Amino acid sequence: MSRKSFLLVPIFLGTVSILFAQETQVFSHEDKAFQDALALYNNQQYQAAQTIFEKVKTTASDGETEANSAYYAANAAIRLNQRGADKMMEDFVERYPTSTKRNSAFLDVADYYFETGKYPYSLKWYKKVDQSAMSNADKERFNFNNGYALYASRRPKEAERYLSRVSTSQKYGSQAKYYLGYIAYEQDDYDEASARFDQITDPELLNEKLSYYQADLNFKLGNFEEAIAMAKKQLPKSDRKEISELNKIIGESYFNLKKYNEALPYLKKYRGRRGKLSNTDYYLMGYSHYMQGDFEGAIQQFNKIIGGTNSVSQNAYYHLAECYLKLDKKSEALNAFRNASQMDFSPEIEKDALLNYARLSYEIGNAYEPVPQVMTAYLEKYPRDEHQQEIQELLVDSYITSKNFEGAMELLEKNKGYASKETYQKVAFYRGVELFLDGDYEAAVERFSKSIKSAENPTFEARALYWMAESNYRLNRFEEALSDFGKFQGNPAARNLEEYPDLDYNLGYCHFKLKDYNRAISHFNKVTTSSGTDEKTNDSYVRLGDSYFVTSKYNSALSAYNEASKMNGPERDYAAFQKTLCHGFLGKNSTKIEGLNQFLTRYPKSSLRDDAMFELGNSYIKSDNESLGLQSYDRLIAEFSKSKFAPRAMLRQGLVHYNANRNGQALTKLKAVVQKYPNTQEAKQAVATAKLVYVDEGRVSEYAAWVRNLDFVEVTDAELDNASFEAADRKYAERKTDAAIRAFEDYLKEFPAGIHSLQANFNLAQLYFGKEMKNQALDKYLVVANSGSGEYTEQALTRVCEIYVGKQDYQKAIPYLEQLENTAEIAQNRTFAQSNLMKGYYGQDNYTKTIAYAEKVLKAPKIDNRIKSDAQIMIARSAIATEDEALAETAYSEVKKIATGELAAEAWYYDAFFKHKNQDFEGSNTAVQKLAKDYSAYKEWGGKGLIIMAKNFYALQDAFQATYILESVISNFAEYDDIVAEAKGELALIKSREAQSNSSVDPGN
Repeated sequence: MSRKSFLLVPIFLGTVSILFAQETQVFSHEDKAFQDALALYNNQQYQAAQTIFEKVKTTASDGETEANSAYYAANAAIRLNQRGADKMMEDFVERYPTSTKRNSAFLDVADYYFETGKYPYSLKWYKKVDQSAMSNADKERFNFNNGYALYASRRPKEAERYLSRVSTSQKYGSQAKYYLGYIAYEQDDYDEASARFDQITDPELLNEKLSYYQADLNFKLGNFEEAIAMAKKQLPKSDRKEISELNKIIGESYFNLKKYNEALPYLKKYRGRRGKLSNTDYYLMGYSHYMQGDFEGAIQQFNKIIGGTNSVSQNAYYHLAECYLKLDKKSEALNAFRNASQMDFSPEIEKDALLNYARLSYEIGNAYEPVPQVMTAYLEKYPRDEHQQEIQELLVDSYITSKNFEGAMELLEKNKGYASKETYQKVAFYRGVELFLDGDYEAAVERFSKSIKSAENPTFEARALYWMAESNYRLNRFEEALSDFGKFQGNPAARNLEEYPDLDYNLGYCHFKLKDYNRAISHFNKVTTSSGTDEKTNDSYVRLGDSYFVTSKYNSALSAYNEASKMNGPERDYAAFQKTLCHGFLGKNSTKIEGLNQFLTRYPKSSLRDDAMFELGNSYIKSDNESLGLQSYDRLIAEFSKSKFAPRAMLRQGLVHYNANRNGQALTKLKAVVQKYPNTQEAKQAVATAKLVYVDEGRVSEYAAWVRNLDFVEVTDAELDNASFEAADRKYAERKTDAAIRAFEDYLKEFPAGIHSLQANFNLAQLYFGKEMKNQALDKYLVVANSGSGEYTEQALTRVCEIYVGKQDYQKAIPYLEQLENTAEIAQNRTFAQSNLMKGYYGQDNYTKTIAYAEKVLKAPKIDNRIKSDAQIMIARSAIATEDEALAETAYSEVKKIATGELAAEAWYYDAFFKHKNQDFEGSNTAVQKLAKDYSAYKEWGGKGLIIMAKNFYALQDAFQATYILESVISNFAEYDDIVAEAKGELALIKSREAQSNSSVDPGN
């Protein structure tokens, strides 16, 4: 309720009763009807009186009685609130212009309306009164009533003119001064108001309202002690609404006297206007708590200040930030400092708030804007500030802590004075590692090179050399990798690094890839005798076995493979298979056969089963056990019809029959090879062998008729075909890329179905791919991939899938990915197929298959964390899509442990999401802070996280944090329509709730 509204009830003395007494004396004639009507009128029996006056008016014998009767009849009509009463009085004035009642009529009617509180009506009639014809008593009453009616009609300036005329009146003076004082009070003329109030002597007025206004006036004039005294005096005799206002006066007076402990009880008793407190009210209470060191209490008041854009709000937000800091609530402090820094009412607060905002952004991260941007903004706004060096150092570190190493490199390359060469060296190194983990090895090499050129710290120089070597290795630049590993080994700081124990393992692989098997053996032997990880030791035994095997040291190879088998590693099936081959080369054919049969029993899901069946068939044939050999080939063809060994097995069967002079059976098998596996080398060899059979039997014409229908055989052009291919292949071997491309293109134009067409297509595809001509490469890879089976089929299939996946064209990729999964002999290729089938099915909203393939990926051996996190994220997203939140929560918790980059940002967002749903609001906020600090580059997830944080704070009854965060999201995430829409909806909901108790909150804004 307004402090002023209860003054609208007038305070005045009696008015028109004297008039009626005079009328009794004037009309003392013998006209009984008139006298009876007059008596009824004076007794307020207006209806009865009016009836008689109307009759007398029509029968009166003299004009005066008629006029008086008309006057009283009209007056009675006004008091009865009859329609047309005003018109009756106007008719009386017009009809009886000489009547002595004319002026009395205006005044009497005006006074009547005044008495009944109808001030606009009374003003209408006061305006008609002839002031010169009134007595002094009537004039005083006229001036006071007219003045008050004008005041009540909100016309204070006009009211002052009439009230001033009776300010010295014995009868109306005190009341006139009261209203004149109040008019001055309303117009903020406190000195004039105080002077008027001081002149009032009426005890009734003094006791009733005056102390309240004098208290408020003294407060507004800065006389706080007097304001407190007067307000306390008035408290016992005030109603509930006045008590609330008086408590505000006392509380604010104590506040201005810096007596915060005394101020608080009174400030808390204030109930606000219309039951709502304002931002200023919350500030006064919050600051009082703050000055007493009660930071929790201060926060509870300050954080109710919503949407303020004035000096009070800026001050409040700054002190709110300080309170949060005192309680180690840094995320909350960040928001409050940011808000205070965005207002310019106090330049000192604005600057200090921005400084603290920058420091906290560096310390805990910032979800609204990149931390380096905050630092840069401070340096630009305060370029010669005493804190310049500190902020410059924080700026560099902020790039590093937010993992924006590329940004840090650009900053330091433009501003060399911001940090040392060593800092640049470290930044370039970390950016290289980041690119390495993302698989961009070329760019990683460039950053590692920059780090090495700026070498100040030997440790980071050594690390950069190591990871540059790793990058070159993955780019198949084995000689460069070997050189870099050698430099790493020669760096004195290398031996103390965590990378050093892996050096022999990596050197072994480099020599292995360069086919320098003796040196590879030396390094892999060192790994196997060290106390390294089981995984690398196991792998080294396998590669050691391979190196011995390739150099024909089969006993040593057998020993290495045996050790690998004992360790039960991921390639134990491969080691077991290689052992059988060693036995074969050592002349132990029966041992080899026994080992192969054991292999097929022990490893029913091995990708080497087709290899084993082929070798088993060969071994049986070699042991003159033709029947079992042919059975093994049959088994291979039946179980692995798409294996590269299937056409070889069928061809071998044909040769076995041919060598045993079973020409009919031989031709059947050889023709089957041609029919099922056209365009393969085996098919071409089958044609050549079939020719021998036909020639032996003298059926050359049949051979010619048969071969004429084969589009991949051009018997007469074989010599030219070979010569053309060999020329192109020589350019390919010499790495003359452009010349090789032209040569293979020419070969395929001349021999599109030539003897070497598959190899030519594959080599040409590889060359195109290396030059980033992926569309041209795809066409050639597809020829090889669609050919059925062969030496290059798996590699071609892998590339086809890789290209389609790179284009996000899963519609075309999926059939080839499925084919690769079913036929791949290399485990990594199978995992590649499964991981992309998982993504492809997710893109098609097939969540059941997505989860199934994700689980396959997670079961695959030797997969890195990036692939694991991809699989877990697919499970999590599919679970979200199918509303299986329990599965999603579990999957995201796994992702969070191993993911990097954007997947980690997504996982931390959902960590916050599920904790919010479980009402762990503090824990949810901690997750959002982690998201803001470590993954600020992923803005969309940051924005979504902030909305959850706002919900958390509102649940924790911190309306300031909630609204401020949402307003910041709306301002800073405009590029994400769905995020802004959600933020606006949450903000509107919170403001509508807060507006019920805070008058400063506009729910519609």
